[in-house]
Amino acid sequence: MDWVVVVPVKPAAEGKTRLAGLLCPSERAALARAMALDTIQAAAATPGVARVLVVTSDDELEAAVPFVVDDPGGGLNAAVRAGLAAATGTVAVLLGDLPALRPDDLHAALVLAERHPRAFVADADGTGTTLLTGLTAFTPQFGTGSAALHEASGHVRLDIPSGSTLRRDVDLPADVTAVERLGVGSRTAAALSRMGLGSGSTVDQG
Repeated sequence: MDWVVVVPVKPAAEGKTRLAGLLCPSERAALARAMALDTIQAAAATPGVARVLVVTSDDELEAAVPFVVDDPGGGLNAAVRAGLAAATGTVAVLLGDLPALRPDDLHAALVLAERHPRAFVADADGTGTTLLTGLTAFTPQFGTGSAALHEASGHVRLDIPSGSTLRRDVDLPADVTAVERLGVGSRTAAALSRMGLGSGSTVDQG
């Protein structure tokens, strides 16, 4: 099955506000952009992914990726809906802050998702959503408690191992440490190294 993966990404200057105690605004923007680009690269290298659509209004990201949908504003779910409207075929929504993502982990989840009309992958603590899929039309409900909301609306929670890189998004300073230990994409590794937060350990993202 060929998947179209929609990746919504906030303007970098608006992202990762919960890292304010760790990084200054310019560092947060640089890290958010690096994580998004590493996530997009990993998705594009994943077997079974035919196309990656990035929904953003970030000028630097728009210049760096081939397929962009303008973010209409109104928050994450509005951005996702814009991406879904522009996509054709079988669609998955992938959050853009998965800097340790390995193509094999995403591929494994998509293979499982093919068995269900609607499915999702929960984040590491089980309350958020990192991947949302639908063989039929669906309504995104990202935000606080999104895992429970998606499950209640008919999405099957996929049995993805707790150590999967697909479950490791970055919101808090502890998340930065967790993904750095796993090994991150080259852009994120370089950004963390410049900020004195990383060892430079990278992972092959295709």
